[in-house]
Amino acid sequence: MHGEYKVPGGKLVVVDFEVRDGVIVNPRVAGDFFLEPDEALGDLDAALTGLSAASDAKQIAAAITAGLRHDAVMLGFSAEAIAVAVRRAMTDATSWADYEWEIVHDAAVPPRTHLALDEVLATRVGEGRRKPTLRFWEWDESAVVIGSFQSVKNEVDPEGAEKYGFDVVRRISGGGAMMMERGNVVTYSLYVPGELVQGMSFADSYAFLDDWVLQGLRAIGIEATYQPLNDIASPLGKIGGAAQKRLGSGGVLHHVTMSYDLDNEKMLEVLRIGREKISDKGIASAAKRVDPLRSQTGLSRAAVIESLKQTFTTLYGATPGTVSADELAEAEALVESKFSTREWLYRVP
Repeated sequence: MHGEYKVPGGKLVVVDFEVRDGVIVNPRVAGDFFLEPDEALGDLDAALTGLSAASDAKQIAAAITAGLRHDAVMLGFSAEAIAVAVRRAMTDATSWADYEWEIVHDAAVPPRTHLALDEVLATRVGEGRRKPTLRFWEWDESAVVIGSFQSVKNEVDPEGAEKYGFDVVRRISGGGAMMMERGNVVTYSLYVPGELVQGMSFADSYAFLDDWVLQGLRAIGIEATYQPLNDIASPLGKIGGAAQKRLGSGGVLHHVTMSYDLDNEKMLEVLRIGREKISDKGIASAAKRVDPLRSQTGLSRAAVIESLKQTFTTLYGATPGTVSADELAEAEALVESKFSTREWLYRVP
């Protein structure tokens, strides 16, 4: 069996092994990581030898940690990364290079249509009816997009939303509310087959699917980092956040919103950002949590998006695509039956 895992922001870990009578035998850990002393590589192989093939990632990582000599130094990888590589070898996991990717950047549609498209396109990728896709959003309306499990009344100030013309909509993924003012955020969705993140925990998959955008942001001068569970940040503050949904079709939706520009006072009027939510951030005001792309780069929003598209294309060989008329029609029908209904919006009042 052969498993690979590229550590987000780190190195590639490769594990080859056999399974006999339900246990791992003849494991060989390799990669472009750094490890001292050299003899510690044998510790890694020995720690995996004899483990049950049914071991989960936590059990594998614990065995590696316990078997590693006390003075060993691992750079660019970890026991957890080896465990992910092993679990991916046990499954039908794939890599980015196994797919033909498309990048979609179509004309503006309403926020509800974007949410419906997320469900339609992720479903079709899972069913094998569409290539894995990166899609950038464009819209002419402002909206607060709340997470699947959030309460409308807890997240949105209705007077502030009405004052500034923000509609309120609910997405299918979890996570927190996003104030998406037209022209002032960069939002994209990734639709990938479940096999791409096979063997990874949800936490691992967030970092894995966000790694390319960190590279893209660094290319335009931002010292971007991933902050578990789902934040993209820089030394100057949070840039944006990700949310994810795994569908029954086998498709995975992973979407990210990053702040291009931000009116802090407006945000505090539109969103109900309580003290409890920011109590673990060590700051006095929610307005200080976000530092936009515009102030950090000086680039136009369009230029930021073009640079990100170029990064993705360079990494994965993506080609331009578009949402088909059939896909758009299905999404518009889903807007009517689901995303524009009070039952959906207030499913958590």
